[in-house]
Amino acid sequence: MQIENALTAFAALSQETRLQALRILVENGKEGLAAGALSEKLGIPHNTLSFHLSQLTNSGLISSKKQGRSVIYFVKFDALQNLVQFLLKDCCAINKSTCKDVEKLLRSCIC
Repeated sequence: MQIENALTAFAALSQETRLQALRILVENGKEGLAAGALSEKLGIPHNTLSFHLSQLTNSGLISSKKQGRSVIYFVKFDALQNLVQFLLKDCCAINKSTCKDVEKLLRSCIC
């Protein structure tokens, strides 16, 4: 991952509603969640949510698909995993024993 991509993702996640939205979408896995249901879970109006989802989509962390009259949003787990790997890339440079813990964490957390 390029640093510019990481900065865009971190900028998107640096706002509370967007971070909460991403976490809810992670909970819903690859099936995702309809925008209306996400709006209800977050307790925010649809137009406000639309702005935040746009920011997350532009960051490359989420995507959407039309399903009937609904728009379903879901996490791009590969992009999220790339972001985590970007953060942890050099964690083993000084202490090699941390590598096993980091590898275990990545295997257990990312779908």
